[in-house]
Amino acid sequence: MIMLYYLFTYLDQHFNIPGAGLFQYISFRAAAAVITSLIISLFFGKRWINYLNRKQVGEIVRDLGLEGQKEKQGTPTMGGLIILASIVIPTLLFTELANIYILLMLFTTVWLGGLGFYDDYIKVFKQDKKGLSPRVKIIGQVILGLVVSLVMYFDDAVVMREKPVEGQQIVNELPSTAQVSRFTVSENNSIKTTIPFIKNNEFDYAVLLKWIGPDYRKWSFLIFIPIVILIITAVSNGANLTDGMDGLAVGTSAIIGTTLGILAWVSGNFIFADYLNIMYLPDTGELTIFISAFVGANIGFLWYNSYPAQVFMGDTGSLALGGIIAVFAILIRKELLIPILCGIFLAESLSVVMQVTYFKYTKQKLGAGKRIFKMAPLHHHYQKLGYPEPKIVQRFLIVGIMLAVLTIITLKVR
Repeated sequence: MIMLYYLFTYLDQHFNIPGAGLFQYISFRAAAAVITSLIISLFFGKRWINYLNRKQVGEIVRDLGLEGQKEKQGTPTMGGLIILASIVIPTLLFTELANIYILLMLFTTVWLGGLGFYDDYIKVFKQDKKGLSPRVKIIGQVILGLVVSLVMYFDDAVVMREKPVEGQQIVNELPSTAQVSRFTVSENNSIKTTIPFIKNNEFDYAVLLKWIGPDYRKWSFLIFIPIVILIITAVSNGANLTDGMDGLAVGTSAIIGTTLGILAWVSGNFIFADYLNIMYLPDTGELTIFISAFVGANIGFLWYNSYPAQVFMGDTGSLALGGIIAVFAILIRKELLIPILCGIFLAESLSVVMQVTYFKYTKQKLGAGKRIFKMAPLHHHYQKLGYPEPKIVQRFLIVGIMLAVLTIITLKVR
């Protein structure tokens, strides 16, 4: 496959071909990635759905006594491959592949997509409703967390620039641009992140280890690695739980992805970072192109996944979507915004935890288990209350948009 970014960069530098220089602009490549991902998902999606129908690769739906459930029986699954292809291909075409952040996002997409695909394969082709054991899924997510955290901590390409405090000497300036020189280079193994509603807007995970002694910073990876693993596991599983209604998970992911794209854009641009008084993360602007493909892939898949769905994404898609969101947020140092931005995922996950915990507690204490919700995850609770599925999805997405706006506002509300 020809990497268009490198091709047109070569043509611009050596032959000065008119228009070739457009590929140097992140905004142009991001727009191209969106369009390309939409085209791939719409055209490839239809052919993939037809293939799945011919092979009778249908969803095995458990009888939960929900309205409209029987109609979903046999709907093609493993549609997550449409999303994965629509993300990976534009990324390969339009991004600078030498960028460490892009490499990590491609690894995340392929790794979790492959894990979810194997789970779907077991369910569909081996007729095993259980699929992969939860332990195997967790191990896969832990491995991803280890890779991401270790690269972020030890790779010299991962740097963060921040404004010096008053009286601090500016070092390692980039003299070519006055604005960039306002930022001082942090150590490459910095584990600072953005924290909402706090004046300085930054939090250093290393302070959690101050009790160790004066040399606590050299052990900061001991706290950073578990935090990254926890975030990736939680968000990936949260997206998986949300994927229970037509268009819910993919629509929510598109909203979250758009917000993350804005955050990546301002974090990777020193002018915006200076104006917003946030940490400047060199080279993360390239992630805007990846997340643009991500949003386009979700919107394109929604064409076929909206009610009534012609295809389900399966774990192939849902595990990957959550993992991509988590890793992306971690790379742009905005992971502490996840509880707000991914509030839908959080509510779905908490509803399951609360339901199971309360049921076990009451069963032990009273001899008969009781439930907080009529059914978990949360969207099924409203379904049990008699709300039509499209109305539940639309209202969840409206809440998702409100949470996205609130997330962006946190950049200035401190």
